[in-house]
Amino acid sequence: MRVLADARRLGEGQGVRFRIVIGGVERPAFAVRYRGALYAYLNVCRHESLELDFGDAHFFDDAYDALVCCHHGARYRPETGACAGGPCAGGRLTPLRLEERDGALWCLGPSG
Repeated sequence: MRVLADARRLGEGQGVRFRIVIGGVERPAFAVRYRGALYAYLNVCRHESLELDFGDAHFFDDAYDALVCCHHGARYRPETGACAGGPCAGGRLTPLRLEERDGALWCLGPSG
């Protein structure tokens, strides 16, 4: 478990990138704040295994109602990671467990 960011600086619709070690392998990941809640996923599109953003931690569409892969437009529901349209049909982002404590954002590892 490690501190990822100052949670107070992660405003509505904003994201933060980080890396997490799973099974001895370092993987890209991200967290976003959506409707007041925090969500985190591996930063790997289920369509082509590319990172969703261009390295700028911008994960939402213009309406801030879906996470969007910048490469091919796959859309995911922020609260579940389930595919909501585009070439990711049937796919789901891999969720991570987060905790917001003492103003900091902590990653607890894979969900489930």
